[in-house]
Amino acid sequence: MPTRSQYALMSKKDKNTVIFVSFVSAVIFFDFLIYLYIADIVSAAIFPANNDPTVAKLQGMGLFVIGYLARPFGGIVFGRYGDLKGRKPTFFLSIIVTAGSLLAMACLPTYAQWGALAPALFILLRIIQGMAFGLYAPLSWVFVAEHVPRQYLSVACSYVTASFLVGVLFSNAFFLWLTDFMTTVQLTDYGWRLPFFVGALLTCLPLLVWRLVKETPFFLALDKPKTGKNLGRPFTVLFKRCKHSIFVSMVLTIVISSITSVIVLLLPELIEINFTLDSDLFSFSHSLGIVFMVLGCVFYGMISTHENFGKILVIGSVLLIAQTLAFFYHLQAGGDYILIMYALLGFCAGIMGMIPAILVQLFPTNVRLTGISFCYNITYGIVGVLIPFGLGYATTLISFSPALYIAFVGSIGIIMGLYFYNLPEFKKIDHVIL
Repeated sequence: MPTRSQYALMSKKDKNTVIFVSFVSAVIFFDFLIYLYIADIVSAAIFPANNDPTVAKLQGMGLFVIGYLARPFGGIVFGRYGDLKGRKPTFFLSIIVTAGSLLAMACLPTYAQWGALAPALFILLRIIQGMAFGLYAPLSWVFVAEHVPRQYLSVACSYVTASFLVGVLFSNAFFLWLTDFMTTVQLTDYGWRLPFFVGALLTCLPLLVWRLVKETPFFLALDKPKTGKNLGRPFTVLFKRCKHSIFVSMVLTIVISSITSVIVLLLPELIEINFTLDSDLFSFSHSLGIVFMVLGCVFYGMISTHENFGKILVIGSVLLIAQTLAFFYHLQAGGDYILIMYALLGFCAGIMGMIPAILVQLFPTNVRLTGISFCYNITYGIVGVLIPFGLGYATTLISFSPALYIAFVGSIGIIMGLYFYNLPEFKKIDHVIL
């Protein structure tokens, strides 16, 4: 920290900051996933009727993909703003934009009322929400990393990453309740608006304690006269002086985005293509896997530091590969112990919880948010768009395709772990590049 030893203990303000950011992170992730759960229902209300179910399905998924495609633009634009104006105002902007877009979606007239203008406005709002979401994940990591002492950097970032998964669990529970509480007709008529209202309300709750949120010490300690003319040109500095960091960040983001996309979001549908399991048991197993993934994120965050990151990443990646292959062999054998195997898979996938702490150390303070936002969202956008379609098609041909892909991602983790294991000490997190 600029004003205290890196070996200092976390203060009460540090802990409150981590709790605050973690709560907002869970809510923001819930906000972005709302459409995924009710895509068919929203499409039926917002878009013109289509008798072809395949076209209707693609139409609904297309809007979810649009949210992914919008993320890089938001991350780049707002990331630059965060490096120039500060983390706190950028944090506030992301919350306001997300809440506003959700509220607008909830109040949007249907196709029957406004015709073609309704889907056009919904697409625009989805793009705006995607842009705000694209900024949020990198911003949350940077915000906590620049508040806590360096020895707590990894565990603080892992708590934030785990909170994203808590948002997924809340989404599962909320939409399970919603589908039990309302009929399909009610959901199509007016019920689809309720999740957007709830998301907007939850997103605004943190603003009640906004006056207690402080700007990060690292940004306040930036020597603006020293950075001179490069202060207003983070992209110029980034691409001239941080090419190596950009490459490494993109490779590490492949690991995070692939684990999230495949194990958290897509795995249930991919498994159902070739394996037959009890639907209720399988649904509970998936939720249990995410619970253990939360625990895994925190566990790996607690045992990893900037000194042993490479070693832990290698070990964790090997365990992830082994458990993924064991999980699919178990499915092929009948899946009698699906609960245990899913829990172990989720815990091993928690290896992604330690990666954000290294991302924030790759970039200097004056271009940190720009660099992470650019790398994270460009890579996540590519993975988030290509993997659902590519892996879905591959799974129809080879049942073990998800396992083979995660094994490939784990191999990347091993390579990067060996690289960091042989790398000299990281630069201090508060360094500045001109």
